[in-house]
Amino acid sequence: MASISYLIIDDEHMAHDIIKGYCDILPNMELKKHCYNALEAMEYLNEHTVDLIFLDLNMPKLKGFDFLKTLAHPPKVIVTTAYQEYALEGYELNISDYLLKPFSFERFLKAINKTVSVMPKSQTTVVEKQSEASQSIFLKAQNKYVQVFTDTILYIEASGNYTKVVTDMETITIREKFSEVIALLPTVNFLQVHKSFAVAVKKIKSIEGNRIFMGEHVIPIGKMYKVNVNGLIR
Repeated sequence: MASISYLIIDDEHMAHDIIKGYCDILPNMELKKHCYNALEAMEYLNEHTVDLIFLDLNMPKLKGFDFLKTLAHPPKVIVTTAYQEYALEGYELNISDYLLKPFSFERFLKAINKTVSVMPKSQTTVVEKQSEASQSIFLKAQNKYVQVFTDTILYIEASGNYTKVVTDMETITIREKFSEVIALLPTVNFLQVHKSFAVAVKKIKSIEGNRIFMGEHVIPIGKMYKVNVNGLIR
Protein backbone atom coordinates (compact mmCIF):
# COMPACT_ATOMS: atom_id res chain seq x y z
CA MET A 1 0.00 0.00 0.00
CA ALA A 2 1.23 3.50 -0.82
CA SER A 3 1.34 6.25 1.77
CA ILE A 4 0.84 9.92 0.88
CA SER A 5 2.88 12.20 3.15
CA TYR A 6 1.60 15.74 3.57
CA LEU A 7 2.10 19.13 5.24
CA ILE A 8 -0.59 21.59 6.32
CA ILE A 9 0.52 25.20 5.92
CA ASP A 10 -2.08 27.58 7.38
CA ASP A 11 -2.06 30.25 10.10
CA GLU A 12 -5.50 29.20 11.39
CA HIS A 13 -5.63 26.33 13.91
CA MET A 14 -9.20 25.48 12.89
CA ALA A 15 -8.11 24.93 9.28
CA HIS A 16 -5.50 22.43 10.48
CA ASP A 17 -8.14 20.56 12.49
CA ILE A 18 -10.51 20.35 9.51
CA ILE A 19 -7.90 19.19 7.00
CA LYS A 20 -6.34 16.65 9.35
CA GLY A 21 -9.81 15.39 10.30
CA TYR A 22 -10.65 14.83 6.64
CA CYS A 23 -7.30 13.12 5.99
CA ASP A 24 -7.77 10.85 9.00
CA ILE A 25 -10.92 9.44 7.37
CA LEU A 26 -8.85 8.25 4.41
CA PRO A 27 -6.36 5.38 4.51
CA ASN A 28 -2.63 5.99 4.08
CA MET A 29 -2.58 9.76 4.52
CA GLU A 30 0.46 10.54 6.68
CA LEU A 31 0.76 13.98 8.30
CA LYS A 32 4.39 15.06 8.62
CA LYS A 33 4.05 18.49 10.21
CA HIS A 34 1.67 21.30 11.13
CA CYS A 35 3.15 24.57 9.79
CA TYR A 36 1.54 27.84 10.81
CA ASN A 37 3.50 30.06 8.41
CA ALA A 38 5.46 29.63 5.20
CA LEU A 39 8.86 30.20 6.82
CA GLU A 40 8.26 27.26 9.13
CA ALA A 41 7.40 25.13 6.09
CA MET A 42 10.52 26.27 4.23
CA GLU A 43 12.68 25.21 7.15
CA TYR A 44 11.07 21.77 7.22
CA LEU A 45 11.31 21.25 3.45
CA ASN A 46 15.00 22.14 3.45
CA GLU A 47 15.64 18.81 5.16
CA HIS A 48 12.59 16.70 4.30
CA THR A 49 10.37 15.83 1.35
CA VAL A 50 6.62 15.27 1.21
CA ASP A 51 4.18 14.18 -1.49
CA LEU A 52 1.55 16.85 -0.92
CA ILE A 53 1.07 20.31 0.61
CA PHE A 54 -2.22 21.86 1.73
CA LEU A 55 -1.42 25.56 1.30
CA ASP A 56 -3.24 28.62 2.57
CA LEU A 57 -2.56 31.86 0.69
CA ASN A 58 -3.17 34.75 3.07
CA MET A 59 -0.51 34.19 5.74
CA PRO A 60 1.76 36.58 7.66
CA LYS A 61 5.44 37.14 6.74
CA LEU A 62 5.28 35.27 3.43
CA LYS A 63 2.17 34.73 1.29
CA GLY A 64 1.32 31.27 0.00
CA PHE A 65 2.12 31.78 -3.69
CA ASP A 66 5.31 33.71 -2.89
CA PHE A 67 6.38 30.74 -0.78
CA LEU A 68 5.53 28.33 -3.59
CA LYS A 69 7.71 30.27 -6.04
CA THR A 70 10.71 29.74 -3.76
CA LEU A 71 10.55 25.93 -4.10
CA ALA A 72 12.79 24.54 -6.83
CA HIS A 73 10.96 21.20 -6.94
CA PRO A 74 7.59 21.66 -5.24
CA PRO A 75 5.45 18.63 -4.35
CA LYS A 76 1.79 18.46 -5.35
CA VAL A 77 -0.15 21.38 -3.91
CA ILE A 78 -3.81 21.74 -2.98
CA VAL A 79 -4.60 25.37 -2.20
CA THR A 80 -7.07 25.99 0.64
CA THR A 81 -8.21 29.61 0.83
CA ALA A 82 -11.14 31.95 1.33
CA TYR A 83 -10.08 34.06 -1.66
CA GLN A 84 -11.44 32.94 -5.03
CA GLU A 85 -9.74 35.74 -6.96
CA TYR A 86 -6.34 34.01 -6.73
CA ALA A 87 -7.46 30.86 -8.53
CA LEU A 88 -6.04 31.80 -11.95
CA GLU A 89 -2.60 32.55 -10.55
CA GLY A 90 -2.70 29.23 -8.72
CA TYR A 91 -3.30 27.22 -11.87
CA GLU A 92 -0.45 29.07 -13.58
CA LEU A 93 1.74 27.69 -10.78
CA ASN A 94 0.52 24.17 -11.63
CA ILE A 95 -1.33 23.47 -8.39
CA SER A 96 -3.40 20.28 -8.26
CA ASP A 97 -6.65 21.84 -7.03
CA TYR A 98 -8.08 24.99 -5.45
CA LEU A 99 -10.40 24.51 -2.46
CA LEU A 100 -12.45 27.54 -1.47
CA LYS A 101 -13.13 27.71 2.28
CA PRO A 102 -15.36 26.40 3.72
CA PHE A 103 -15.24 23.17 1.71
CA SER A 104 -17.11 19.91 2.27
CA PHE A 105 -15.51 16.50 2.69
CA GLU A 106 -16.92 15.44 -0.70
CA ARG A 107 -15.16 18.36 -2.40
CA PHE A 108 -11.99 17.60 -0.44
CA LEU A 109 -12.11 13.97 -1.57
CA LYS A 110 -12.38 15.01 -5.22
CA ALA A 111 -9.26 17.13 -4.78
CA ILE A 112 -7.38 14.18 -3.26
CA ASN A 113 -8.46 11.82 -6.04
CA LYS A 114 -7.50 14.36 -8.68
CA THR A 115 -4.08 14.82 -7.08
CA VAL A 116 -3.33 11.13 -6.54
CA SER A 117 -4.32 10.24 -10.12
CA VAL A 118 -1.56 12.46 -11.56
CA MET A 119 1.06 11.93 -8.85
CA PRO A 120 4.34 10.66 -10.33
CA LYS A 121 5.09 7.12 -9.28
CA SER A 122 8.54 8.10 -8.04
CA GLN A 123 6.92 10.67 -5.73
CA THR A 124 4.77 8.12 -3.90
CA THR A 125 6.21 6.77 -0.65
CA VAL A 126 6.15 2.96 -0.73
CA VAL A 127 5.39 1.26 2.59
CA GLU A 128 5.36 -2.31 1.33
CA LYS A 129 7.98 -3.28 -1.25
CA GLN A 130 6.49 -3.31 -4.73
CA SER A 131 8.10 -3.85 -8.13
CA GLU A 132 6.23 -0.79 -9.38
CA ALA A 133 4.26 1.89 -7.57
CA SER A 134 0.61 2.12 -8.52
CA GLN A 135 -1.77 5.02 -8.94
CA SER A 136 -4.85 4.85 -6.76
CA ILE A 137 -8.22 6.46 -6.11
CA PHE A 138 -10.40 6.65 -3.00
CA LEU A 139 -13.93 5.25 -3.24
CA LYS A 140 -16.71 5.51 -0.67
CA ALA A 141 -18.32 2.14 -0.01
CA GLN A 142 -20.57 1.28 2.97
CA ASN A 143 -19.70 4.41 4.96
CA LYS A 144 -15.94 3.96 4.64
CA TYR A 145 -13.34 5.11 2.13
CA VAL A 146 -11.38 2.42 0.35
CA GLN A 147 -8.13 3.01 -1.54
CA VAL A 148 -8.24 1.13 -4.85
CA PHE A 149 -5.16 0.79 -7.03
CA THR A 150 -6.12 1.40 -10.63
CA ASP A 151 -3.97 -1.43 -11.97
CA THR A 152 -6.15 -3.94 -10.07
CA ILE A 153 -9.40 -2.79 -11.73
CA LEU A 154 -10.88 -5.07 -14.41
CA TYR A 155 -13.88 -2.95 -15.35
CA ILE A 156 -16.51 -0.59 -14.03
CA GLU A 157 -20.24 -0.98 -14.58
CA ALA A 158 -23.19 1.41 -14.24
CA SER A 159 -25.89 -0.22 -12.11
CA GLY A 160 -28.91 2.04 -11.58
CA ASN A 161 -27.98 4.78 -9.13
CA TYR A 162 -24.76 2.96 -8.29
CA THR A 163 -21.49 2.05 -9.99
CA LYS A 164 -19.71 -1.28 -9.57
CA VAL A 165 -15.92 -1.30 -9.58
CA VAL A 166 -14.74 -4.84 -10.27
CA THR A 167 -11.12 -5.57 -9.32
CA ASP A 168 -8.94 -8.67 -9.38
CA MET A 169 -10.05 -9.45 -5.81
CA GLU A 170 -13.46 -7.91 -5.15
CA THR A 171 -16.45 -5.92 -6.40
CA ILE A 172 -16.93 -2.51 -4.78
CA THR A 173 -20.36 -0.88 -5.13
CA ILE A 174 -20.42 2.89 -4.72
CA ARG A 175 -23.12 5.56 -4.96
CA GLU A 176 -21.41 7.63 -7.64
CA LYS A 177 -22.25 8.39 -11.24
CA PHE A 178 -20.62 6.13 -13.79
CA SER A 179 -19.28 9.17 -15.67
CA GLU A 180 -17.66 10.58 -12.51
CA VAL A 181 -15.85 7.33 -11.79
CA ILE A 182 -14.56 7.15 -15.37
CA ALA A 183 -13.22 10.69 -14.98
CA LEU A 184 -11.06 9.50 -12.06
CA LEU A 185 -9.36 6.79 -14.11
CA PRO A 186 -6.32 7.31 -16.37
CA THR A 187 -7.72 7.49 -19.91
CA VAL A 188 -4.69 5.78 -21.40
CA ASN A 189 -5.50 2.57 -19.46
CA PHE A 190 -9.31 2.44 -19.56
CA LEU A 191 -11.75 2.36 -22.46
CA GLN A 192 -15.52 2.81 -22.48
CA VAL A 193 -17.01 0.00 -24.57
CA HIS A 194 -20.69 0.34 -23.70
CA LYS A 195 -22.94 3.00 -22.20
CA SER A 196 -22.70 1.06 -18.93
CA PHE A 197 -19.19 -0.46 -19.10
CA ALA A 198 -15.57 0.67 -19.21
CA VAL A 199 -12.72 -1.85 -19.18
CA ALA A 200 -9.03 -1.93 -18.33
CA VAL A 201 -7.39 -2.46 -21.72
CA LYS A 202 -4.48 -4.51 -20.32
CA LYS A 203 -6.92 -6.92 -18.64
CA ILE A 204 -8.69 -7.93 -21.87
CA LYS A 205 -8.13 -11.61 -22.64
CA SER A 206 -9.95 -11.76 -25.98
CA ILE A 207 -12.55 -10.01 -28.14
CA GLU A 208 -15.16 -12.02 -30.00
CA GLY A 209 -17.98 -10.40 -31.95
CA ASN A 210 -19.68 -7.92 -29.63
CA ARG A 211 -18.20 -9.36 -26.46
CA ILE A 212 -15.03 -8.81 -24.46
CA PHE A 213 -13.68 -11.66 -22.34
CA MET A 214 -11.82 -10.83 -19.13
CA GLY A 215 -11.18 -14.01 -17.16
CA GLU A 216 -14.60 -15.17 -15.94
CA HIS A 217 -16.26 -11.90 -16.97
CA VAL A 218 -17.96 -11.20 -20.30
CA ILE A 219 -18.48 -7.54 -21.19
CA PRO A 220 -20.87 -6.44 -23.97
CA ILE A 221 -19.73 -4.00 -26.65
CA GLY A 222 -22.29 -1.30 -27.46
CA LYS A 223 -22.93 -0.29 -31.08
CA MET A 224 -22.00 3.32 -30.31
CA TYR A 225 -18.66 2.19 -28.84
CA LYS A 226 -17.65 -0.41 -31.43
CA VAL A 227 -15.25 2.07 -33.02
CA ASN A 228 -13.41 2.39 -29.69
CA VAL A 229 -12.81 -1.36 -29.57
CA ASN A 230 -11.85 -1.54 -33.25
CA GLY A 231 -9.08 0.92 -32.49
CA LEU A 232 -7.48 -1.71 -30.25
CA ILE A 233 -7.32 -4.48 -32.84
CA ARG A 234 -6.27 -2.62 -35.97
